Amino acid sequence: MRIYTKTGDAGETALFDGTRVQKSDPRVEAYGEVDELNAWLGLVRAHAPDAEIERMLAAIQRDLFALGARLADPRHKIAERVEKAAVTGEDIARLEGWIDALETGVPPLRRFILAGGVPAGALLHVARAVCRRAERRIVALDLGDDRTLIPYMNRLSDLLFVMARAANHRAGVREAEW
Repeated sequence: MRIYTKTGDAGETALFDGTRVQKSDPRVEAYGEVDELNAWLGLVRAHAPDAEIERMLAAIQRDLFALGARLADPRHKIAERVEKAAVTGEDIARLEGWIDALETGVPPLRRFILAGGVPAGALLHVARAVCRRAERRIVALDLGDDRTLIPYMNRLSDLLFVMARAANHRAGVREAEW
């Protein structure tokens, strides 16, 4: 199987149900942003964050594949058949638990902080911003009765912010306040 199919050479792509849409379609934009976020998280992992953050990021990358699959499946055909394409309230609760656990290890936030710090911390700040952009693209879609994707992305951006703070704090780097 070749990586190139040439089926997108006219600026179209196929959704999971076979529907052909422009590559500029809002749904394609949304899952493209999620894909970019996933790539940024891979870059964070390449910068060797601590084992706890590494484990969390690996799980989040899997979640993002599921989320992207859901976005590429407007008729919910894959979600019914493929369990790993599910994004549930349990996934959101897991993110909240991680936020709570990480927040106990960082100083209380008194002011806005500037992005930066150690490479993993700075990259987590970039990932947070990309996550917010992806969230905005998802909000712009008509998701019908799907009530998990937007809260997941909202919680994920919060988690990435707290992860950045934790990565910097654990490395002994002081945050720059605004």
